[in-house]
Amino acid sequence: MENFNFHVETDIRFGKERLGELPEVLHSFGKNVLLVYGGGSVKKNGLYEKVMNTLDGYTVIELAGVEPNPRIETVTKGAQLCREHQIDVILAVGGGSVIDCSKAIAAGAFVEGDLWENLVLQRQYNGPAIPIVTILTLAATGSEMNRGGVISNMQTQQKLGMGGKNLLPKVSFLDPTNTFTVNAYQTAAGSADIFSHLMENYFNATPGTDVQDGVAEGLMKTVIHNLPIALKEPDNYDARANLMWASTLALNGLTGSGKTGTWSCHAMEHELSAFYDITHGIGLAILTPRWMAHILNETTLPKFARFAKEVWGIQETNQEVAAKKGMQALYDFFLANGVPMTLPEVGIETEKDFEQMAQQAVAHSTISKAAFVPLQQADVVQIYQAARKPSTFI
Repeated sequence: MENFNFHVETDIRFGKERLGELPEVLHSFGKNVLLVYGGGSVKKNGLYEKVMNTLDGYTVIELAGVEPNPRIETVTKGAQLCREHQIDVILAVGGGSVIDCSKAIAAGAFVEGDLWENLVLQRQYNGPAIPIVTILTLAATGSEMNRGGVISNMQTQQKLGMGGKNLLPKVSFLDPTNTFTVNAYQTAAGSADIFSHLMENYFNATPGTDVQDGVAEGLMKTVIHNLPIALKEPDNYDARANLMWASTLALNGLTGSGKTGTWSCHAMEHELSAFYDITHGIGLAILTPRWMAHILNETTLPKFARFAKEVWGIQETNQEVAAKKGMQALYDFFLANGVPMTLPEVGIETEKDFEQMAQQAVAHSTISKAAFVPLQQADVVQIYQAARKPSTFI
């Protein structure tokens, strides 16, 4: 295990009927609030009205319409609003896209010039930021308790991660009832995102990380158990609560600290989203089993066999057979829970962009050097190609 710092000071307010605490929380930052939300679901489900009813006495400026893959244009608009209205605090009401966008806005308010060039392309931001408070509506990205975000530039067909020490939300309200109205497709996509965050940290070459791996295995089993329940009973509080908390813990540093290396599937999926604007969690679900099969070798075999045994309960003495059964179990789990598992199902019909996407996946990350198994451009193309048709692994 490597040296690490773990200092994640987000104040988590977990549970139902906590919005009465919002005025007290916001009061410590100031009276001018930028309210950021997405495509209108918060108005349909009544959350918008509940939030606004708590903000009497505050000056509220709204930024609506944040995209599922948040655009740099929306970030720029938000940063301008912050400067024009002297915003004291950003209130992000939504899922990871809204929170990611809010993080970029919080930094962008202090950045001169083009925000794609001067903020996102810099990848790491160490300057000041407007405080962020979140009200989470989707269990998926974990952005409510970490310092990172992902922003898209559709003109350049780029989707890049950025982050900074001052972009960690100050307070996050996690009420599972706010996810009751999330439809089955987005619930499954969010759970695939959670699973991928855990797997990206889990499949890592750093030795001696028993704590991190054991926690990750437990959280993966939590998703396996609770996703089918949430799909069958959308208002099952405990199922939604466990998915929500698993989402937060999957990417707050708990399972990744003490490990070095880089993530593989996210780098490849970001190119799918940049070129085709697909749902992030779905892209991850499609790619991950094919990535596993592509990198299976003598070195990776023991970890894949452990994954099969500890996460899926597969009892198999032959490690190679166990590993492949684990891949099949993951694939079948996503498929059984309504996740499309081929690229044509999400509108990627041809291979025409594969070479360019693969080139950018390598160029925008360190997967060719620091991944669990380093991937070159040709490897990424092969993984994309494998994802064009249904797969079996055993």
